[in-house]
Amino acid sequence: MEFDPKIPPILTSERQTFAYISALERWPVILTGAIDDLHRSLIKLPDHEEDKRKEGKDIVSQLAALKYELLHNRKLTPLEDDGEGDIETYNKELEERGELTWFNAPWLFTECYLYRRINVLFSRAEYWKDYDIFARQKMSTFKSSRPAVLELGARYRHLDKEIKANHSGEQIEKADELLFAEMCEICLWGNATDLSLLTSLTYEDIQKLQGAKARKAAEENIIVNDLPAAFAVLNNARKTKNNQERRVDIVLDNAGFELFVDLILAGYLLLSDLATTVVLHPKSIPWFVSDVVPKDFGDLVSVLADPQAFFTAPEDKHDPKSNDKPAPPLTENEVAELQFLFSQWSQFHADGKLIIRPNRFWTTAGSYWRIPSEEPDLCNDLKESELVLFKGDLNYRKLTGDAHWDPTTPFSNAIGPLGPGSGIRTLALRTCKADVVVGLPEGEDERIRQTPGGGADSGARKWAWGGKWAVVQFCDGKA
Repeated sequence: MEFDPKIPPILTSERQTFAYISALERWPVILTGAIDDLHRSLIKLPDHEEDKRKEGKDIVSQLAALKYELLHNRKLTPLEDDGEGDIETYNKELEERGELTWFNAPWLFTECYLYRRINVLFSRAEYWKDYDIFARQKMSTFKSSRPAVLELGARYRHLDKEIKANHSGEQIEKADELLFAEMCEICLWGNATDLSLLTSLTYEDIQKLQGAKARKAAEENIIVNDLPAAFAVLNNARKTKNNQERRVDIVLDNAGFELFVDLILAGYLLLSDLATTVVLHPKSIPWFVSDVVPKDFGDLVSVLADPQAFFTAPEDKHDPKSNDKPAPPLTENEVAELQFLFSQWSQFHADGKLIIRPNRFWTTAGSYWRIPSEEPDLCNDLKESELVLFKGDLNYRKLTGDAHWDPTTPFSNAIGPLGPGSGIRTLALRTCKADVVVGLPEGEDERIRQTPGGGADSGARKWAWGGKWAVVQFCDGKA
């Protein structure tokens, strides 16, 4: 806490913020979904696994009790010890913050506490220790992304052929700047499939968010776009450090389609020699519904190895949202294009060019202002990178401390110890789904508030809640 911004944090008690809406409406829905998921797994258990069934029912009861605590604004209680070192950190901070209740607490801390509390129920269990309460939903949403997956898979294979063709240095540089921007924008709007917000969207809505037309139309909604500066850094390193390791790190956000897009970007960076190594940073535990854990990477690669089986498999009959209509089979060419991705990305991973590197710090409750002081090893590791991409809304909230910054505050100021002189180059790719936003031109917040649904004079920054607007912000901490 001592290293966090001195600006007041956004609280769940503030009715004009998305923090209040999240606690009141989203969190109960997420807990209900977790209970339903576990019920479905219990139904499928064979009769001889009675001990596992009993333990699973106990966890369901505890999830229901947690939901009751939330709905009735009970006091936040210390986490039970599951043997991990972060429990002490959570409980110490909970004690230092005084008596917190669900609807009167810092939003960032409380939301992280919620997911860690859910995880404790499983990590302390005997039979459910490694169970991901959100895995089924993550894979189901990826399956619904089939049109976008096939589109990008085909484009990537064509791009692979183009990169390997002979072009002049000037052609390559101009093309790479455009391709880098397009890849990052695809990653940016891929965040629109954030499952923790999909409490009302249909699968058709998800697909609309991912189509090429939607990406084109959405370019005008990127309020701040620092992609040219980020590309210049990588391009300069390609020229001046040609025979040295040049690393790009991606602090991941969501699994499923978004992870697929992140791997498209990683593959492109390696193919184009804008990086020699790409390090992916997933979460260590199931987190914020849709966040990537290491197993999600393996699951996605397995899908690409046999895409026909995955995309045409019958829906789960226990899923109330399942579609009874059989999915049409993939064409031979579509299968070949996805299997090409499997082959190439698996080889990148085997060659040490594509690395998966989880760290428990990503699932602590603190802001990233704490990294230099509390996680010096992680800090030094990130300094080795040419560029660190922080994906998604939660990473942005943590970069800025989820505080009540004036929206014109420079991004380099709002990220504190990760700013100038930190030795870390930061690029935040973020569709806005929370109140905090920085780095805007003077008057821009006021202008967007006057757009339909923007909040107008209500006192609420509603335009920043729904993922319609985005920022891409860069800070060169090595300058």
